Amino acid sequence: MKNLGAALALPTLLVTLLATLVAGPAHARSGAEDNPWLQQRVLNMAHSGGEREAPTNTMYAFKRAVALGADMIELDVQSTRDKQLVVLHDARVDETTDGTGKVEAMPLRQVRRLDAAHWFVPRRGTTHDAAQRKYRFRGVRTGDRPAPDGYKRTDFAVPTLAQVLRRFPDVPINIEIKGTADSDTASYVRTGRLLAALLDDAGRDDVIVTSFNDTALADFHRRSPQTALAPGQQGITAYFLYGTRPIEGTVALQVPVENSGIRILTPEFVARAHRDGYAVHVWFSGTAPDDAATYNAMIDACVDGLMPARPTLLERILDERGIERPGRPGVHPCT
Repeated sequence: MKNLGAALALPTLLVTLLATLVAGPAHARSGAEDNPWLQQRVLNMAHSGGEREAPTNTMYAFKRAVALGADMIELDVQSTRDKQLVVLHDARVDETTDGTGKVEAMPLRQVRRLDAAHWFVPRRGTTHDAAQRKYRFRGVRTGDRPAPDGYKRTDFAVPTLAQVLRRFPDVPINIEIKGTADSDTASYVRTGRLLAALLDDAGRDDVIVTSFNDTALADFHRRSPQTALAPGQQGITAYFLYGTRPIEGTVALQVPVENSGIRILTPEFVARAHRDGYAVHVWFSGTAPDDAATYNAMIDACVDGLMPARPTLLERILDERGIERPGRPGVHPCT
């Protein structure tokens, strides 16, 4: 979901009080019958398509993740100068592509020409300090290198959200609204409004929308009230500290494993959220290792979904343990 910077932005008060409050009393409410996402577990929610295994937020990554068994795609959206939604985490294209500049300053045609695998190294993810030979997908987009079997050059471009929705009509998608900077609420709101219009036209009921920016999320909800939500930073903080109900439409709490050395995702917190009628999805993004020990610990904590950078590893763990999956019976790790 969010990046490490977002996790560290949680107030100091949260991390000092969380250990005593996370297991505290919750408002009584079952809610399970009202929230279909509590029946969708345990989800392999490939984070950005699995950014340690494939170029982040590319069609190649999404196709690969779904083919290996991922239940849901997690992605981020930014908006271009001509008001098109593209699947990209950062406000600038510099981090992952061969281009430079702000997404909001570029028309869609310029963004689409970029090589979205330019800085990807398998098993490391996006990095700018590897040897040239390590960038094994660099140039596929531009035709300087052949595409892997079964894939196309365009699978290594920056995709539009509309393309992803069309390509995966039956795969649930978790969408995070991004902006140009944490302080630029207007940019989040702009992207959120474009997203509301697109989703209303798409008519999807298997999408969860979230954002670091609570104002943008509230504005989105007013425009697309039927779309399921996961709360932003302020909403999560209020729930952690005071048990305050998040924004209407919330179906899932999406949280990091830990923050500033304080464990946030615990079995007690998950039980509390479930009693209140919310599914729990956990993201890593530097808050904990993307490794087998962490994935197993999260499964044992009874989470409903994990957002792995290594979806192949998570898929193997879920299969080996026979864990229940959406539409497939299996072991419930907490019964």
